[in-house]
Amino acid sequence: MIKVLLIDDHEMVRLGVSSYLSIQADIEVVGEADNGLDGYHKAMELRPDVILMDLVMDVMDGIESTKKILSEWSEAKIIIVTSFIDDEKVYPAIEAGAAGYLLKTSSAKDIANAIRSAYEGNKVLEPEVTNKMMARLTQPKQHILHEDLTNREKEILLLISEGKSNQEIADELFITLKTVKTHVSNILSKLDVEDRTQAAIYAFKHGIVK
Repeated sequence: MIKVLLIDDHEMVRLGVSSYLSIQADIEVVGEADNGLDGYHKAMELRPDVILMDLVMDVMDGIESTKKILSEWSEAKIIIVTSFIDDEKVYPAIEAGAAGYLLKTSSAKDIANAIRSAYEGNKVLEPEVTNKMMARLTQPKQHILHEDLTNREKEILLLISEGKSNQEIADELFITLKTVKTHVSNILSKLDVEDRTQAAIYAFKHGIVK
């Protein structure tokens, strides 16, 4: 028997899913919870084979509950079952470690089959979610300007961000003033900024300088 825990704040949803799963020969609902925190405690107590997790709930939402469960029990298989398909819900849920993502418009049969598939160690994703993930993976990587800087240029950028003049940089690095000016010119060009102040702002904004 595949032991299942239902975590959803709508009693009618839990009742409907539980009723269908109760007639499956290989699936048993061993517990229910109406919020993510209670669901976490039930998961730790019951250790079900598969957890069906709603996303939007009081006390603790599904994403936080998923993270909390997996942080203490990494083998847990959690399937998100929700009405939401927007990026702000899908990506955090997948990144949290969910084994699946289904919509509540899925048929009861699809949910039962998803439970069986997750139990066997497979990922279970709504076709729309799969398309989103594939589109994200195939997007061209955004070019990050400061990746073009050499190690020496990064070193000088840090000193610029500390407010040091070209002469002070030259003295500290034991290089000529002309060499510093060349590096600064290259830094401004690569970062697509007009002056040293903008270069310093860029460094802070992108975490180059803390």
